[in-house]
Order: sequence, then C-alpha cells, then structure tokens
Amino acid sequence: MSPQAVWRKSSKSGQSGQCVELAHTTDVAGVRDSKNPTGPVLTFSQAELTRFLNTVKTGQLDG
Repeated sequence: MSPQAVWRKSSKSGQSGQCVELAHTTDVAGVRDSKNPTGPVLTFSQAELTRFLNTVKTGQLDG
C-alpha cells in the first residue's frame, strides 16, 4: 500500500481497538488490523473486495 493511503474504519467501531481498517488507492484496496497499523496489510483488487463485501452483506458466509 502507498504510504499516502488514508485508512478508515467503520463509524460503528468502538474504542476497544479491535477494528478492521480499509484504504483504497487507484489500483488496490488494503485491509489491516487497527491494533497494528505498521503490521501486515492484505491487498485486493477493487473487484475482489467488492465481491467479498457483497458476499458478507448477503449472508452467504453465515453458518
């Protein structure tokens, strides 16, 4: 991820520091753990992230 990436977390996140943060650049979307901002970043194409989020939103991963 670009060092200039702007990381965001959900406005519904609490203050416990256990949040997922997202950042977007022109080419990729990054996902990281808010407790470890200098740690590893998972990167996905915009299409991959959109597919994943739609899958979660529609409950397809619910057990």
